[in-house]
Amino acid sequence: MPDLRETLWSAWRLYSHPRVLVMLFLGFSAGLPYLLVFSTLSAWLADADVDRAAIGYFSWVGILFSIKVFWAPVVDRLKLPLLGRLLGQRRSWLLLAQVGIGLSLSAMALVEPVGHLDRFAQLALLVAFCSATQDICIDAYRIDSADDSFQGAMAATYILGYRVAMLVAGAGAFYIASYDSWNGAYQVMAWLMGVGVLTTLVIREPDTPPRQSFGRAPGQWLETALIAPFRDFFSRYGLLALGLLGLVAVYRISDITMGVMANPFYLDIGYTKNEIATVAKFFGFFMTILGSAVGGLAVLRWGLGRSMLVGAVGVAATNVLFAVMASYSPVTQVVVEPEQVRWLALTWLAAVISADNLFGGFANVALIAFMSSLTNRNFSATQFALFSSLMTLPGKFIGGFSGEVVKAAGYPTFFNYAALLGVPAILLTLWWMQRRRSAAPETDRG
Repeated sequence: MPDLRETLWSAWRLYSHPRVLVMLFLGFSAGLPYLLVFSTLSAWLADADVDRAAIGYFSWVGILFSIKVFWAPVVDRLKLPLLGRLLGQRRSWLLLAQVGIGLSLSAMALVEPVGHLDRFAQLALLVAFCSATQDICIDAYRIDSADDSFQGAMAATYILGYRVAMLVAGAGAFYIASYDSWNGAYQVMAWLMGVGVLTTLVIREPDTPPRQSFGRAPGQWLETALIAPFRDFFSRYGLLALGLLGLVAVYRISDITMGVMANPFYLDIGYTKNEIATVAKFFGFFMTILGSAVGGLAVLRWGLGRSMLVGAVGVAATNVLFAVMASYSPVTQVVVEPEQVRWLALTWLAAVISADNLFGGFANVALIAFMSSLTNRNFSATQFALFSSLMTLPGKFIGGFSGEVVKAAGYPTFFNYAALLGVPAILLTLWWMQRRRSAAPETDRG
């Protein structure tokens, strides 16, 4: 079995590389605050009997994650006075953001939502702002610290750390709150941000071009920070840039749109909350990690083109599996042979969840590696922030109409509709692969 041994050895060398391993801990630091300003925070507010309309408004905090491109140029170019000299451009901003998250979570733990909702909202906004800033820093650090051949694996380990942190901030916070309180849970989460702080202090600053100080020439700084990153991208790719941005924008539409209605679908066809938690959340977590690991290895061995294509086709195809499950679900036949049918129903769910999360993790890694390959290291934070914002905004917007589609046409039609939304990603990936083969412009990052 020489081929298998060679593959396993290649995977071990790739994922044990220090630059790859460090993304595991930075991913944990990035994933921890995410749920703490979303679903976990909603649970705390609901438990405190906060008005449901107010809880809905709290979800707007997440807009900060989609507009981080607006302050990414500052993070990319502005050198912090003291920390910048001690730690360097990337690590100084990263440490500042992580400390900000930890302190904001600690402050939330000292405030009761009822009677102090305005202050609570302000602290949640601060957590989200610092968390989005940390995302900018980590993306820039990843791109600056290694060449394209490592980007897939670094994205995979980042996603692993991110997913582990989401388990901690989700199930872990619920567990702590049930035995202590939500305040105690958030205090523990604040201390866990120490994982990111220690990582930032240990890692080495990547080799990047010197950054221009804002104070020396404000006009020149603004031109360099705000205009140059976009001018650089369009000058390197010309009209091709519009197609590349289109590919980034549509690549995850199918996945994001389907995800909006996944949990309601499981409940509506008869699965229990425990079954959903066990199969869709816990088991699905490991399938996502497996898909991410395979995706990182695929980028290294197959290259970006074939990896992107496999991810796009796989994500669209798994939505068809959901449509099949919606048309014929063994759960609805539980009255016939309860035990046998229930096992069959769970097998169906596990199979579909396995395929969906496997290809979802694979496609996400391929897309992150693709976006990384488009950036110029002189403007890595700003350009990648643009790509990552573009990556989710269309899917979130279209996903908002998912309930209307289900209400009007039912789940089978909705999942087929979600699958069709993946066709533009497949076509644009094929177009990009053809352009690379025939007349490919320069794709290095400077």
